[in-house]
Amino acid sequence: MKKYIIIGGAGFIGSHLSEKLLKLGNKLAIIDDFSANSADKNSSQIKTYKADVDNLNSIIEIFKKEKPHIVFHLAGAINLRRNVADPLFAKDLDILQRTKNILDVCKKTEVGRFIFVSSGGAIYENANVIPTPENYPASPSSLYGLANLIIEKYIELYCKNYNLDFIIIRLSNVYGPRQWESGIIPSIIIKILKKENPVIYGKGNQTRDFIYIDDAIEALIMLAKKNKNGIYNVGTCKEISLNEVFKLAKFFLDAKIEPIYKNLMMAETKRSALDIKKIKKELGWEPKTDFKSGLAKTIKWFEEKKP
Repeated sequence: MKKYIIIGGAGFIGSHLSEKLLKLGNKLAIIDDFSANSADKNSSQIKTYKADVDNLNSIIEIFKKEKPHIVFHLAGAINLRRNVADPLFAKDLDILQRTKNILDVCKKTEVGRFIFVSSGGAIYENANVIPTPENYPASPSSLYGLANLIIEKYIELYCKNYNLDFIIIRLSNVYGPRQWESGIIPSIIIKILKKENPVIYGKGNQTRDFIYIDDAIEALIMLAKKNKNGIYNVGTCKEISLNEVFKLAKFFLDAKIEPIYKNLMMAETKRSALDIKKIKKELGWEPKTDFKSGLAKTIKWFEEKKP
């Protein structure tokens, strides 16, 4: 049995991850600043610490107390979807210092393995090879993608210098129950349930690699147990357009409305899908949930919640 700490454990992916680890009989604690709405309440069996990783002293005390074997870093660069002219941009660049704080604490408390959950879609923006493999020369065109790549490179350098085991997971677009409305799939579902017209930016032909939350969590846990450093894509290897998402959601909900198309506020990746040959070959992992089934489960949850 392993002891885990999940940084960012109150969010959509983090809450599902902690729930699954607990079911598997592991011990765990989560650290979160709760600056965003949490996806769901965490189990009373999970120790929860409200702390900001900017404060090195506060998190080192938590690590000394909990003594984790494995640390998941899920509090990445989510707020960097902004323009460089935004006054908060400079503050958001502190993500590198935050990552260093976490790594320093891992080194000082002799954590066995460090896992960073990155964004495959953002790293491989406008790739010429679809599905995109891990060895594709990354050249992100957004601040969000660049921030994730900088964090990845820093983690690799730090962990190699201090002999800390690490895994970098490049996730595709995760969806499922409890996801925040900022995601394209929940935003469409919620609008339709409210009998409002969903907004799709662009023409809706842009594709994404949508992976159901249960499949993503299974991959994260399998990779956490792997005794080899590296970068792994986690996705479905399949492209689905935003228009296809809307049409299927409309069908399941028997809706008669149409989306509102608006001009993109900034350049956006036209196509995205992750090559998953590496994780399939090394761990035998592949997603089990097809998009139609995953969307049906997600819609059922939102219908029961009645947003």
